[in-house]
Amino acid sequence: MAKENHDRFFELIKGALSYTTPGLNMNSLDNQQTVGFFRLAASIFYDALILAAVLFFATLPLIFIPEDIQSAPVVEIMKILWYLLVSYIYFAGFWLKGGQTPGMKPWKIILVNTQGGKVNKKQVSVRFFSAVLSWILAGLGFLWMIVDRNHFSLHDHLSSSKIVLVKKA
Repeated sequence: MAKENHDRFFELIKGALSYTTPGLNMNSLDNQQTVGFFRLAASIFYDALILAAVLFFATLPLIFIPEDIQSAPVVEIMKILWYLLVSYIYFAGFWLKGGQTPGMKPWKIILVNTQGGKVNKKQVSVRFFSAVLSWILAGLGFLWMIVDRNHFSLHDHLSSSKIVLVKKA
C-alpha cells in the first residue's frame, strides 16, 4: 500500500511537470564529459530564480496560519518542511521527467545515472537531500567537484548520478 502511494506520488509529479527538451534522447549525451563548476553554478542561479518565484506562491497558504502561533517553534519547523517539500517536488519532478530543470536547459546539461541512463526515484531523492546537506555545509559538497578528478560533487557520489553535457545536434 505504501509503495503504491509512493509510486502514485511520483507519477503525479512527473505528470504535472511535463517539461522536456524537444528531441532529446539518451543517445545525444556525451556521457564522458561531466559539467564544470561554473556551468553548474550558472544553472543553480537560474533555478534559484525560478524556485524563488515558486516558493513565493507556496507561501500563500501560510498566510492563513493564525498570527498568535506564527512564531511557535513547531510552526516554524512546519514552514521549513513545507518549503523543502515544494523544492523537492520542483527538482524531483523535472529530474524524473526529462533529467533537466528549467535552469539546466539553457546550459545544455542533464542529470543521468553513472551509466548514462535515466535516474530513478531513489537517486533523485538521495541527490536532493544530499544537495541540501551540501548547502548546509556552506557549499562544501559543491566545492568538492573542484578537487575531484571526475568533477563530481558530494551529491553526485552519494546518489550515483552525474550531470553531463548534452551533445550539440
